[in-house]
This record gives sequence, structure tokens and C-alpha cells, in this order.
Amino acid sequence: MSQQYIIICYSTSQMLRADSLLKAMDVETDLIPTPSEHGTICSTAIAIGEKDKGKAEKILAEGNFAVKGIFPHKTRKLSGLMESLKNCVISQTFKDIMKKVESGEDLTKDEITYLLKVEGESELKALFETADRMRKEIVGDIVEVRAAIEFSNYCNKSCHYCGIRNGCTVPTRYRMTEDEIMEGVHELHRVGIKTVVLQSGEDDYYTLEVLIKLIKRIKRETKMGITLSVGERSYEEYKALKEAGANNYLLKIETTNPDIFKFIHPDDDLEYRRQCAQWLKELGYVNASGNMIGLPGQRAEDIAEDILFYKEMGIHMIGIGPFIPAAGTPFEKYPQGSVEMTLKAVAVTRLVCKNVFIPATTALASVDPDGQKKALQAGANSLMLISTPPKYRSNYQIYSNKNMIDLDSAVKAIHDAGRKLPKYLKLDNNQQEE
Repeated sequence: MSQQYIIICYSTSQMLRADSLLKAMDVETDLIPTPSEHGTICSTAIAIGEKDKGKAEKILAEGNFAVKGIFPHKTRKLSGLMESLKNCVISQTFKDIMKKVESGEDLTKDEITYLLKVEGESELKALFETADRMRKEIVGDIVEVRAAIEFSNYCNKSCHYCGIRNGCTVPTRYRMTEDEIMEGVHELHRVGIKTVVLQSGEDDYYTLEVLIKLIKRIKRETKMGITLSVGERSYEEYKALKEAGANNYLLKIETTNPDIFKFIHPDDDLEYRRQCAQWLKELGYVNASGNMIGLPGQRAEDIAEDILFYKEMGIHMIGIGPFIPAAGTPFEKYPQGSVEMTLKAVAVTRLVCKNVFIPATTALASVDPDGQKKALQAGANSLMLISTPPKYRSNYQIYSNKNMIDLDSAVKAIHDAGRKLPKYLKLDNNQQEE
């Protein structure tokens, strides 16, 4: 494989302009999360092949683009990994895969599937510890903390697993006003949270104009980062929301298996979901996706395909949680997804995608009191608080018995996992790291 290079720009707008120009001049490019040694993962770099390096340099110089630089895209290795595993009771196949991880080689679908199927205590321990080491070398020990405001539980979709689906009898439907949302935003800003996640069902009440007005107000009053999670939209809408100030977009793929996707999403189309992810990438969003573990009919091979999708799409943030049935839905009697398989998926995703943010999801905390701690010790590096106002939050039940993660429980999970709190959090004395 020939050497790849990455172009690091000073801003997202510069990156998009440079990428557009390079493509117009027949330079093959890809947009990927910025390697941690060159900046934050939650930004995007332009990847090019060795054959196009000279041409790209000339084009950017002639276009008067000021870039931070064009750097070799180094393979992330784990030096000394095999030495650390020498006393472990592991199979030869496991050893061979770990040798590839040590040298930074890409894993095949069969190898990813093998890791997802490991069951022995020794191999599980080795898998989680290797993923945790990869996490430490790439993003360090500080756990990123974000917070979600679930501002509407109306939805025009009928996803079979979802507790706020169209037609589902939820306790009470609600929509928050702009002022109510802003009250929550200001409270998060007060405790130091840097990014607010605005999440809802696919609710047409919140038009493009309404969302743009809200985004601009948040930026004007707090300058916080904004993650939107409001479902499938058109390219033009995504573009307008980005131009208004949205930074990140969360649109989970849920599964890349076409048959399972159709089974769980009777009124959605997998190819359109993929197209949305591509649009978000092209528009320069910090692109977030994720899947559910334990969906009806799902195999380890399907999860392996999901992981390869994240890598190929250049996803920045990947949320992986167990399927949890929701009362009143067509899937309410299906079995819950496995915590162990979820943790394996987190670990393998870290080893394959490497340079990404992986949250220890709320869903894990909802089925295992120590679920978030376990995920943080298996490759995850972020947490999301549930900051929906108390009078509404019990009605936003995508799945039943949801754990309402607050700042105290997040701090506890971080402490218990032996990880570090971000310095931007403004905590009281009882919450401070010892």
C-alpha cells in the first residue's frame, strides 16, 4: 500500500473549499477524522494518495490556501503489544490478529468477526485491555462529557423498536419551547459543558426556520458547540443548519444489514440513510453514527459490517448500545441485547477505527449499573448526560427503563473507571477528582 498524506487546514470552511478545489482538479480525496497528533478528532482532515501529493501542493499554493501542512498519514501501531500478551492463554488466530493490530495493519471482516465472537475469559480480557491501550494512546485519559436536551417526543416515523414511534402510546407527547430549551442550554453552560446535543423525534413542527433561529440564539448567547440529532433531512436542510452554526450531527445507521434495517424501519430506506451520512460528511459536520447490538436476526458478521461502514465513511463519533425493548412497540417482547457483545463491539470498533470518539452509552447504563465504567475500560472515551427537564424526561423513552445519567453519575463512572474529568467542568467539592 502506498503512503497516504493528510492535509490539515485552519478551519472547516477552508477544508471544504480546499477539498472542493482538489476534486475539481481531479485529485482523489477523502475526508477523515483529524489524527490526534495533528489536532482534535472532532475535526476533519483531507486524505490524499502519494501520487497526488505534488499536484495537491501546487493547486493549494496557486489558490493561495494557507494550510497547516501536508503530513504523512502515519499508521497507528501498538508497539510491544505481543510482548504484553505473551503470558495470556489465547488462540493462534487471536495472536495473529493482535500482531496486525500491533503493526497497524487493517483488519479484514473475518478478523473483525472473530474478535466479536471471542468468549474465553483470557481472550476477552486481552481484547478489552488492548482496546483500552489504543484509546489511551490516541485520546488520552480525559473523558469528554456532553449533554442532551430531548426537546420533542413527537415523531412521524414508525420504527418498530422505538418508544416514541408514530402511533405508540407514550405517557404524554410534548414539545419544548425555544425559551425552555434555552433555559436548559444556559444551565449546561453554567456547569462548563462545551457541547449541547439537541435531540428529538422526526417532528415537522420544528421547521428549518425554527431550528436555525434556535441554533443562532445558542451561538449568540453561549458560543457552545451544537450537535443536532433530528433525523433524516435533505441536503439543502443539512447545509442550511451547518451554515447557521450546527457543528455536529448524530444520525445512527442502527444496522447496515438491509434486511434487518427494513425489518426495524418499515418506513425508512437504508440507502437514503447512507446518503444522509455522505452528505453530512461532505458538508463538514463532525459526523456521528452508531448501531444497536442484539437486534432481531443480527449476527456478529452484521456488526463487523457496521464497524467497516464507520471506518469507510470516516465517522468521527460512534455510539454503540444494546437493543432494549420498549413497551407498547412491536418489539416489546424481543430479548434485550447482550452487554458483553456490546462491550466487544466497543473494543473492536476502537481497534478498527482507532481515531474516533466512542461514548459509553446511556443504554449500557440502563441495563448494567456498571455498564459505562466497563465501556470506558474497553475503549470508550466519552459520556452524555440526559439534561431534558425533569417534567419531560420520563416521556422520552426510546426504550423502557432508561437510566437518566446526570452529572453525578457521570463523574462516578469516570472515577470508577480510573479516568480523568475534563477541566472545563465546574464541579462542587464533592464531585472533584481525588
